[in-house]
Amino acid sequence: MTETATANSAHGVTLSPEAVTKVQSLLAQETELVRLRLAVESGGCAGLKYSMYFDERTFDGDAIVDFDGVEVVVDRKSAPFVDGAVISFADTISAQGFQIDNPNASGSCACGDSFH
Repeated sequence: MTETATANSAHGVTLSPEAVTKVQSLLAQETELVRLRLAVESGGCAGLKYSMYFDERTFDGDAIVDFDGVEVVVDRKSAPFVDGAVISFADTISAQGFQIDNPNASGSCACGDSFH
């Protein structure tokens, strides 16, 4: 893991090895240079919701950390909400897709898409 120089300080988000592998396979399908962006937005049942998507842009104040060629970007407003969070990926009978384990979330809604 390397810290990109454009960030004032690295965000505290970690990408699990399984998530790195999945994102690498998704990035291989992209035609442009993109990064995985994790943001926190107002909304959802519990007040805040995650937004995770590929983004070719970077903005002043973005924190970027590289995980084996997968750059994860977090904007300065979202960084305090996701510090210490782990993004993992599962493809089992009981769990599918990306999951965010966030120690800053004191609670979440039943659907698991938002937190407070």
